[in-house]
Amino acid sequence: MKIEGNEKELAAMSEFHKGNRAEGLKLQEEFASEFRKAYADRDHCPCQKACRYHGNCKECVAIHRAHQEHVPNCMRPIINKKLKILSALTEHTLANEIEPPKEILRKEFQQV
Repeated sequence: MKIEGNEKELAAMSEFHKGNRAEGLKLQEEFASEFRKAYADRDHCPCQKACRYHGNCKECVAIHRAHQEHVPNCMRPIINKKLKILSALTEHTLANEIEPPKEILRKEFQQV
């Protein structure tokens, strides 16, 4: 099951934007139901960082809400996509001012 950019969830959001809350909720629940079935016994977490809370979204999000310093790794691609659009306003010169941190990745994502 594809989570990011899921067609059913995109359709749900389209219905919400049109003001059709009932259809949006119906589609959203279909997505959630399919997610529960598909990932009942599989890893769903896209985070590559080595983390004690990998796959435990509830605790991970609570921790990030509590310290409010940064967002969970799984949310970064979504936010970065939005920020990239804003960065285009300055020809992406912001990139010259940023150095990403060195993070410890899970074994399957480490480069040998």
